[in-house]
Amino acid sequence: MSSILTNNGAMVALQTLKSINSDMATTQSQISTGKNVASAKDNSAVWAISKVMEADVKGFKGISDSLNLGQSTVTVARQASETVTELLTDIKGKIVAAQEENVDREKIQTDIDALRDQIGAVVGAAQFNGLNLLSNTDSTAGSNQVNVLASLDRSGTGVAASDITVNKQDLGITGSTITGGADDNDVSGAAVGGAVAVAGAATANTTSFSIDSVSAGVGYNIVLSAGAGDFAGANTSASTGRISEIQYVAREGDTAEDVFNALNEGLKTHLAGQGLGSDDLSMSFSGGTVTVTGSTTVGNDISVLARSNDAADTTIGGGLGEIAQIDVTTQEGVDEALTNIEGLIQTSIDAAAAFGSVQGRIETQSEFISGLTDALKSGIGTLVDADMEETSAKLQALQVQQQLGVQALSIANQAPQQLLSLFR
Repeated sequence: MSSILTNNGAMVALQTLKSINSDMATTQSQISTGKNVASAKDNSAVWAISKVMEADVKGFKGISDSLNLGQSTVTVARQASETVTELLTDIKGKIVAAQEENVDREKIQTDIDALRDQIGAVVGAAQFNGLNLLSNTDSTAGSNQVNVLASLDRSGTGVAASDITVNKQDLGITGSTITGGADDNDVSGAAVGGAVAVAGAATANTTSFSIDSVSAGVGYNIVLSAGAGDFAGANTSASTGRISEIQYVAREGDTAEDVFNALNEGLKTHLAGQGLGSDDLSMSFSGGTVTVTGSTTVGNDISVLARSNDAADTTIGGGLGEIAQIDVTTQEGVDEALTNIEGLIQTSIDAAAAFGSVQGRIETQSEFISGLTDALKSGIGTLVDADMEETSAKLQALQVQQQLGVQALSIANQAPQQLLSLFR
């Protein structure tokens, strides 16, 4: 049945043309934006995933900047540490030269002083953006570490930032100081509160004390006193005008073992200056307890007293503070300096090695973040980017369909006109 009121053919053709035009609009949008999913209405699930990943990409860009800054800071510290090691090696050469008695030790000492001052200048200049990793004299909790933002770790429970921790390595040349009377709040044991003889006839050859707690600014010192013999008058308040030559002021991050190692190095250096060694006096450490072992030689009648001072009576010195004690103008000073310089060189070597290790880690993380960012960008593109080859082919097909749809609609609209022939 034909009708002039209802044209079913035209309606079908019109709906088809509308569908083609809608597909055409979608395809043109993909071409203009380059995206298959440009908004949430295109595909809400894929769009949501892509936006989360895009936020992560921006976050990793900030992390990359943080790693670059951290790498530059650590690089400066490592290079400075290596330079300090070279300067300390030069000082060792001067000390060895001073072993010969037929040399001008005064001039050698002048050269050593100049090299020492140069070390101070290098350490002072080893900063990047105001941060100096070669200075660790701040007693504030956590001041011995610097955290470099390294990654964003996403899990089912949320997002957390992870850091690469850089430990400061102090190479300052300022010596630590201890003033005032001891309080002994941080040490205990037999050698605390009174001197204990550890050498000589009919005496116990060991004593001990415990390092009970360690906090920044607390001073630890060992007083050695002696009667007649090789050690007479050595390292006492009367002979030095100081509490003790063997002393250490803890810095932030130190442990009981760090305190022991520092005191032990000081003891070895001091003994070398007296022409003595570990057979005459030595220390060992286990579980927070320091055991002091002497000898039974009558000539080395040595007593030991361990003490501690609170932070109000101390000043934290640099890691190379003992360099100020190097004096090669006398034979005793030369002997002590040779032992002392070995420990100082090892300190600077350890610092350079530590910075080199963390620099390598930062560089590896930086390369990983760069690759991860590229992978995320590629993943986002896979999710939302339009396939331009496919879209181009689809556009051409839709253009043909559109033309055919228009033609079909035109034919359908002409059908009612054929009814006029029935009334002629």
